[in-house]
Amino acid sequence: MSDLRQQALDYHAFPKPGKISVEITTSAETAHDLSLAYSPGVAEPVREIASNPDDVYKYTGKGNLVAVITNGSAVLGLGNLGPLASKPVMEGKALLFKRFAGLDSIDIEVKHRTADEFVNTVANIADTFGGINLEDIKAPECFEIEKALKQRCSIPVFHDDQHGTAIVTAAGMINALDIQGKKIEQAKIVCMGAGAAAIACMELLIKCGALREKIYMLDRKGVIHTRRDDINEYKRCFANNTDQRTLQDVITGADVFVGVSGPDVLSAQDVKLMAPNPIIFACSNPDPEIKPEAAHSVRDDLIIATGRSDYPNQVNNVLCFPFIFRGALDVRATEINDAMKVAAVHAIREIAKLPVPESVLKASGVESLTFGKGYIIPKPMDPRLLKHVAGAVARAAAATGVAQIELPDNYTA
Repeated sequence: MSDLRQQALDYHAFPKPGKISVEITTSAETAHDLSLAYSPGVAEPVREIASNPDDVYKYTGKGNLVAVITNGSAVLGLGNLGPLASKPVMEGKALLFKRFAGLDSIDIEVKHRTADEFVNTVANIADTFGGINLEDIKAPECFEIEKALKQRCSIPVFHDDQHGTAIVTAAGMINALDIQGKKIEQAKIVCMGAGAAAIACMELLIKCGALREKIYMLDRKGVIHTRRDDINEYKRCFANNTDQRTLQDVITGADVFVGVSGPDVLSAQDVKLMAPNPIIFACSNPDPEIKPEAAHSVRDDLIIATGRSDYPNQVNNVLCFPFIFRGALDVRATEINDAMKVAAVHAIREIAKLPVPESVLKASGVESLTFGKGYIIPKPMDPRLLKHVAGAVARAAAATGVAQIELPDNYTA
């Protein structure tokens, strides 16, 4: 672990500090170039945009620019470390936008005293960008912040910790249910965790066919049920009318366990209590709710996914967020709506059923991958994600009326 620590520190420090930079996209070699880039030539696009604001997409990089914005209140699994400490994570997000979807991205870390101050700050700079990716903001403030910004901004606002996690989870879950011979509308689902990611995951699974009354959500105090008076409005949506109170109560006979909580909260004995052919998504990072080895030691009929790259079936947001923004920006969508999210779910899950390119096998360090218990979701390096997911999202935006420009018949991301 100490070796990995030093490698990570060196990676961020060399050859120069950080992971992103700004590049010049046009000629700036001569005095004439500079006269066009700045004064006096720059006045011409300024006048055009002033008379027709949509021309900002024609003459500037706005249409390919995403802001990654945080207050540092929920940095990875490390907690409320503040805006400055979150900067390496936000730079990393910007790197992923560029690497996987060709999107330019700037990280912005905001200090504030109230959620309203944060909202005002972001809303006041939003027109600079084509889209806003909110990141590492703690619940329940994240729900109100995203809601307020979606109302005030005319560009897509997307909290990836909620919706990116939910999209990738739903894609893998639907495939896992198919493999295990289960129907989503009949599945008993246990969700350990009741924060932003957990709530978004369950809401999207419901949009994909799961039944709310078959979902049992737990927080630190146990099962969220209708007789509790200590839960916020977001948890209350998952308050189950039940006498069951503990994980062991609700895990008995469960088809699915989704963990977005903390390490080692699901025991091997708990896994034994699940229904035949169970599915476990243990997504706490870096240490999952149960290690795959422990789960496999007591069940040979299960499918397990984690958030880690060193186990099969990694639930990784990078399968989603670069491409959902690519598709949204390509049609100048005003928002990322539920139809676009569901379109991304099905595009991601269908890729896992296709033959895997040799380049992906090589990048993954494996000789073969075939759709099944050990491969329910694509690998992050799969180049088909850009075309399939961004395309599905763009078409869904057009179909639901939130696209501001027409989708070409031959559209490819």
